[in-house]
Amino acid sequence: MPDLSLAKKVLQTEAAAVLALTDRVDARFAAAVTLVRDCQGRVIMTGMGKSGIICRKIAATFSSTGTPAFFLHPAEAMHGDLGVIRREDVVIALSYSGENEELVGILETLKRLGTRLIAMTGETRSTLAQAADVTLDCRVSEEACPMNLVPTASTTAMLAFGDALAMTVLVERGFQPEDFASLHPGGKLGKRLKRVEQLMHRGEQVPLVRPAAAMPDVIYEMSRKGLGMTCVIDDQQVLLGIITDGDLRRKMASGDNVLERSAADVMTPNPVAIGRATLAAEALNMLEQRKITSLVVVDDGRRVDGVIHLHDLWRTELV
Repeated sequence: MPDLSLAKKVLQTEAAAVLALTDRVDARFAAAVTLVRDCQGRVIMTGMGKSGIICRKIAATFSSTGTPAFFLHPAEAMHGDLGVIRREDVVIALSYSGENEELVGILETLKRLGTRLIAMTGETRSTLAQAADVTLDCRVSEEACPMNLVPTASTTAMLAFGDALAMTVLVERGFQPEDFASLHPGGKLGKRLKRVEQLMHRGEQVPLVRPAAAMPDVIYEMSRKGLGMTCVIDDQQVLLGIITDGDLRRKMASGDNVLERSAADVMTPNPVAIGRATLAAEALNMLEQRKITSLVVVDDGRRVDGVIHLHDLWRTELV
């Protein structure tokens, strides 16, 4: 069996490097947050080698949380790609030494354009740091590499600082779960973040009756639409009540002659309803908490828009 002591030391070293960053969440970090939050253009991440790989991940995190961002390879930038940078952009450059030749080479252009620059570096007196509007100190006491050569703890620290920056900007910009949902339509995450308007029954699929409807007609409507319930509405389609299979069973068990009654006699008035922008996961939670199988979807005037059924959520693999 291999000696695992080094693997444990790697994790301890990288964890310590990240933990040390908490003391550097200061006025400079706040200034970086302000620059990104107020950016009217794009956030452009740039770095060489392993720093470049970290840049790509941070750019992806920004983009997925409402801040348009992309990675610009500094070597390609030196050969024509600088044309993508605009004055209103914010550039975040990663270099542990702060002296990377390709990064230093684009500093003059950034200054000429007036583009704001955030540096993430382990050398706060480096060329990159001195040129930046804001410098974030990502120095580490040692790399996790046993030869103290391979970028390990330093790249982990940069990644963590980038995540901290992106998450703080997310909150500052008021990014909400529904915003996240619109940017993540695919995969399991997308299913969790679907809105009920994407899943609900609507139009002719929705069972609807008037308060004066005779119960045989109500039962026929419930059976025809197959949702185990019907909405009771007025002439403007405002939701007045709901009748479910369970309501019918309870009335029959009590000895009540249900067939001689009207919808208004049997319905549960003012039932719980949700808006069409409600997240599917939130709707599922309401169904589970209330031990019901359907929720009526209404607009701001409580007019019926649709019905979401537990089976609809099963099909999205939420259950």
